[in-house]
Amino acid sequence: MLSTLHPDAVQGILLPESVMHSPLFAVLAAFVAVNTVMYGALSLAKILPKVYLVDWLSAPNRRGETRSIHPAPTAGPAPGPVTAEVTSEPGTPFEPAA
Repeated sequence: MLSTLHPDAVQGILLPESVMHSPLFAVLAAFVAVNTVMYGALSLAKILPKVYLVDWLSAPNRRGETRSIHPAPTAGPAPGPVTAEVTSEPGTPFEPAA
């Protein structure tokens, strides 16, 4: 089919057939193939969500205690009503009402 379109199509349009079968051209073709696969893999990795290795590790690598400013309540007696102890001197503005 190609030979009917143009007589030079069988030998190669831009380069002669001897160049196409040379070792240098094979190395160039291999480089282009590897470069294309790497570019595709990097593009795919860029659009996928980030994966953290820590999420796949087991729990013993986690902290033993929380470092939150609001730690979890510990086991013990339930907290009762808050009572403020007033220790003001008589005659000060914070004297408790009798």
